[in-house]
Amino acid sequence: MAGLVNRQWLLARRPRGMVGAEDFEWAEEPVPDLSEGEVLVRNLYLSCDPTQRGWIARDTYLPAVKVGEVMRSLAAGQVVRSRGSRFVPGQLVQGMLGWQDYAVVTPQSGSSLVPLLPGVPIEASLSVLGMNGLTAYFGLLEIGRPQQGETVVVSAAAGATGSAAGQIALIKGCRVIGIAGGAEKCRYLTELGFHAAIDYKTEDVKARLRQTCPRGIDIYFDNVGGEILDAALAHLAMRGRIVLCGAIARYNDEVLAPGPSNYGQLVVQRGRMEGFIVLDYYGRAAEALPVLHGWMKEGRLKYRADVVHGLENAPAALARLFKGENQGKQLVKIADASQV
Repeated sequence: MAGLVNRQWLLARRPRGMVGAEDFEWAEEPVPDLSEGEVLVRNLYLSCDPTQRGWIARDTYLPAVKVGEVMRSLAAGQVVRSRGSRFVPGQLVQGMLGWQDYAVVTPQSGSSLVPLLPGVPIEASLSVLGMNGLTAYFGLLEIGRPQQGETVVVSAAAGATGSAAGQIALIKGCRVIGIAGGAEKCRYLTELGFHAAIDYKTEDVKARLRQTCPRGIDIYFDNVGGEILDAALAHLAMRGRIVLCGAIARYNDEVLAPGPSNYGQLVVQRGRMEGFIVLDYYGRAAEALPVLHGWMKEGRLKYRADVVHGLENAPAALARLFKGENQGKQLVKIADASQV
C-alpha cells in the first residue's frame, strides 16, 4: 500500500545460550497491496512468551522459524483494510502476526485471526483471556483435575500463565502455593490469595515445600522444569499429578541437562506426569473464554501486564522473561488503536 512502511524483526541466526538482540535483524519494506480475500492488520501489541525461544531454536510442536523470516509472535492489532473477508476495517483482532508493524493475513491463514472480545482491554485479551488463560484453564482442569481441598503448587506463579493457574485452583477450592523469584513477586501472590509463596532466589525450595505442603503435593503445575520440578517430585502426594506446561529454566541451555533424579517418586506415589500443548484445546476456546471472562468480571481472576514500548525493544522484552525481570504478562506496545 502506497506510503506505508513495514518495520520488522527477522531471525538472523539460531541463538546459543541467552537469547539477545544479536539473534535478530532489523528490516524495513513497503507494505504490499492486498489480493482478494486478504486482510491488512496494524499490530498494536506483541505478546512475549517463553515458547518463542523454542520456536527459533528447533522444530517443536510448530516448525522452527526460518532464518530470515519475521519473528513469530502472537499479537493483537487493528484491521486496516480487508478485501472480501469477514473482517472489517477498525476491528480489533489477534493472531500469529509476528514482530512487525503490519501483517498481511491470507485466506489460507485467515481462520487463525480471532476478534477480540468487545470492551476487554487488549492486555487482558493477550493474557488471562488469551493463550495464557486458556493454557492455565485446560492444563489445570483437564490434566490436573483438581479436587476441593487438594494442595496445588505452581512454579513461575507470578507470570501470566502461572498466576492464572493458581487463581483457578483457588476458585476450585484448593490450597495453593506459588513459587516465584523475588520478594515483590511473592508479595503479589499473597495479594492474589495464594496460601503461601516460596522465593526460589532466597529460600530452600525443598524445605519450604515440606513446610507448606505437609501432606504432599496433589498437583504440581510446572512452568520451569529443572531443579524445581525435581523438588516437587520429591514431595509428591499419593496419586499426585504433575502438569508439564513449560520448562523456562532450560530453554537457553546449550546442552540439555539430565532428567529429574526424583522421577522414581512417580512409581512410589502412583503419580502421573503429563505434558500438553494449548493448541490441542484451541478448538474448545469458546467453552473456556466465557468462564474466564466471568471470573475476571467477578474479580476472582486478576492479571497484570508488564508493557515495554517500541517495536525496536522487542528482543530485549523477550529476554526479560528468561532473566526474571518481567512483572506479569510481558507485552510490547507498538501503536495505539485509531478511530475508524
